[in-house]
Amino acid sequence: MTGTARQDFYTELTERNRGFITDQAQQALSSARILIAGCGSTGGAAVEPLTRIGVQDFVLADVGAFELNNLNRQHATVDDLGRHKAEVAAERIVSINPHARVEVVTQGVTPGNAAELAGGCSLIIDGVDVTERSGWQSKFRLHEAAAQHHRPVLSGYDMAGTQYIRFYDYRKAASRPFDGKITAASVDEAMVWSLLLKVMPLRFVPLEMLRNAREHLGETDYSVPQLVYASLLFGALSARMTAEILAGQPVRRNVVVNVHHEIRRAGSRWTTAAQWPFTLLGGLRELSVLARSGRRTTGKPSPLPTER
Repeated sequence: MTGTARQDFYTELTERNRGFITDQAQQALSSARILIAGCGSTGGAAVEPLTRIGVQDFVLADVGAFELNNLNRQHATVDDLGRHKAEVAAERIVSINPHARVEVVTQGVTPGNAAELAGGCSLIIDGVDVTERSGWQSKFRLHEAAAQHHRPVLSGYDMAGTQYIRFYDYRKAASRPFDGKITAASVDEAMVWSLLLKVMPLRFVPLEMLRNAREHLGETDYSVPQLVYASLLFGALSARMTAEILAGQPVRRNVVVNVHHEIRRAGSRWTTAAQWPFTLLGGLRELSVLARSGRRTTGKPSPLPTER
C-alpha cells in the first residue's frame, strides 16, 4: 500500500479525535515511539487506547505469558493462555492499525537492553511487575535509563478500585530515578513492601487495600487481588496524559481515581474516611514489627499495590 493510502487510513482512523485532541497533539502521537514495559494489567490496558488515539510506533517488553487468573482484568481470552503477553498485545495493535510498527521484546527490560529501549523511545509506559524483587530490579533499570536519556515515564499502580499514576518527568536536567527515593542498593536489599511505600503516597492508598494488606501481612505466597476497572482506568488516563505530554502540555505529577469512592453516597464516604487513618496506623505498626524482626520477603511480597 502506498504512503498516501497509509496516510488516508490514519486520517480516517483519527477523524473522530478532532476537537478533543489538538492537531499538535495528534501530530505528536502519529510520530511518537512508545515503550510499554510490562503488558499485563496496567501496561496491557494502555495498548488499545494509545493505538486508537493515533500512536503508530510501539516497543512492547515483557517476560510473562498469560495465566487463567489474569483473565479477570487483563486483555486476553482463553485462547491466549500460555501465550506471551507482548506478542498478544502486538497482535491487538495491528488488528486496529495494520500500518502500525511494533517491536516485541520477549526478554523484558534487562541490564543489556534498558538503555537502548529508553533511549529509542519518546515516552515510557511503566507497567513492570512490583510483586517480586526481580521486577523491582527491572523497574529501577528502566527508570535509571529513562533519567539518563531524559524520557518521561508514566507508572501505574492498581489498588482495589483505585488507579494511581505517577508521572516522572525525567526530561528535566539532573533527574534521578524515582526522584532519588529509591537507589540500586535499596532495590537489592530492602523489603519489597518498603520499596512500595517509598513510591506510593500513603494518602492515595484506599481503605480496602489497607485492610487487605493487614489481613495478609507476611504471607509470602499470597496473590494480591486486582480488579478490571482499576486496570482499565490506567489505559484511559495514560492515553490522555500521553497526548498532553507529547504535545508539550503540563500534566499533574499524581493522578488518582477511586471508582469505589466515586459511586458511594455521602454517608459511606464519611464512614470510609473516618476508618482510614486507624486502619493505616494499625497496618504500619504491624509492618514495623516485621521490619524489626528482620523478616525478608523472598517470594511474593506483603500484599500492597501491584502492577502486574
